[in-house]
Amino acid sequence: MVKDHMRLSRADLADFLYFLAIARHGSFRRAASEMGVTTSALSHAIAGLEARRGVRLLNRTTRSVTLTAAGEDLRAAIEGPLESIGDAAENLNRYRDAPTGRIRINVLEDAALLLEPVMPLFVERYPEVVVDISVSNRMVDVIASGFDAGIRYGGTVPEDMIAQRLSPDIPWIAAASPGYLEQHGVPSKPDDLRQHRCVRIRLGNDQLYHWEFERGAEAVAVDAPGSVIVDNSHAAVGFGRKGVGIIYGAEPVLRPHLASGTLALVLGDWVSMGPGFHLYYSGRRQLPTGLRLLIELIREVAPLDRWQASDSQL
Repeated sequence: MVKDHMRLSRADLADFLYFLAIARHGSFRRAASEMGVTTSALSHAIAGLEARRGVRLLNRTTRSVTLTAAGEDLRAAIEGPLESIGDAAENLNRYRDAPTGRIRINVLEDAALLLEPVMPLFVERYPEVVVDISVSNRMVDVIASGFDAGIRYGGTVPEDMIAQRLSPDIPWIAAASPGYLEQHGVPSKPDDLRQHRCVRIRLGNDQLYHWEFERGAEAVAVDAPGSVIVDNSHAAVGFGRKGVGIIYGAEPVLRPHLASGTLALVLGDWVSMGPGFHLYYSGRRQLPTGLRLLIELIREVAPLDRWQASDSQL
C-alpha cells in the first residue's frame, strides 16, 4: 500500500513543471519568467517539493543551479510523461470555439518586421492566446530554452528542426548617408569598401560577418573594415544615418530609409540574395494550436512583396 505522504498531489504536478523549467534554463530567474511567476514563488515551490519528498533536487550557488543525482533521475522520469499531458491538453483546443493557451517564440530582430502587420489581427481573432515573443539575434537552442518555435533566416535553421518558409529569399545591400558619401566618395566596386569606414556586423554565433555581393556570375565576400561593430539592425541603421560609415543589411529593413533619403544605396548593381525567413520547431512535440494559427495568419497577411527587392531602389 502506498503511504499517504508519498501519493502524488496537485501541488507535486505544478511543482514538477516548475522543476523542469529550472532544469531547462539552469536559472531560477529565467525559469520564473517562462512560467509567469516570481523568482521567490518559484524558489518557495521547489523548497516545498523537496521538503515533501525528503530529497534535495537542486544544487544552488550564487552563480549556478545544477541538478543533483536525484534531480537528474526525476527529470528523466517525468519529462516525457508531462510533455504527453501537455499534448493532450493542447488537443482539447480543437474542440473549443475559441483557441486558448500560450506560445513562446524566439525571433530575429529583422523578423519582428514580419510580425508587425500580423499581430493586430491575431490578437483580435484569438484574444485568449498569449503570444510571448523574445527578440534576439543570439543563436539559442529554442527547445532547450523553453520556446515553442523560432524565426530566423533559412540558412541558420538547425538541421534537426521542422522548418516552414515564411518569406521569399531576401536581397542584401549596402547603404550610407548622403553626407558620408559626399565627404568620403562613392565606392564603385566591393573591393573599394576596404578604403572606407564600415559598420561591421557581429553574428549571433559571435563571428564577424563578411559582406557578400553578387553581380551576374560574380560573387565576392568582403571583410569590411571599421572601428564600430554592432549585433543588431536598429543600431546599424542609426549609425549609418548619422554618417558613422557604410552599413549592410536586408533591403526591406533599409528600404524606408532609402525612400526617405536618410540613406543612399551603395553598389546598387551588387546585390546578394539570402534565404528568407523560416519558422522552425521540434518534430518531437505537437504543434500548439496557437502556433499553427499564427503561421496561417502570417501567410495570409504578411505581404510577400515586402520582402522582395524594390525596383525603385535597386
